[in-house]
Amino acid sequence: MLLAFSISPQTSDQPDGSVSEAVAAAINVVRESGLPYETTSMFTTLEGEWDEIMAVIKKCVDVVETYSPRVSLVMKADIRPGYTGQMAAKVDRVNAILEK
Repeated sequence: MLLAFSISPQTSDQPDGSVSEAVAAAINVVRESGLPYETTSMFTTLEGEWDEIMAVIKKCVDVVETYSPRVSLVMKADIRPGYTGQMAAKVDRVNAILEK
């Protein structure tokens, strides 16, 4: 399963409204999970089994809640049993077509 998610506090005490510290704390949870992941400017994608990914998401929410009593979480999943390594493989397949 691939799960792309975006998490951030709904409030910030930073003068510029930045939520970077809270997001960094969540990404640290992802790193500590040991699951394959990729972080971009808008989403982090995790790869693994349903239960292990959801446990990481829950920990991320718990960490971000320490920064704000209200948390925004957006998730999109690609659930395809029997497939692994799809975070890179999906992109490779598209790139192979584009190179033709």
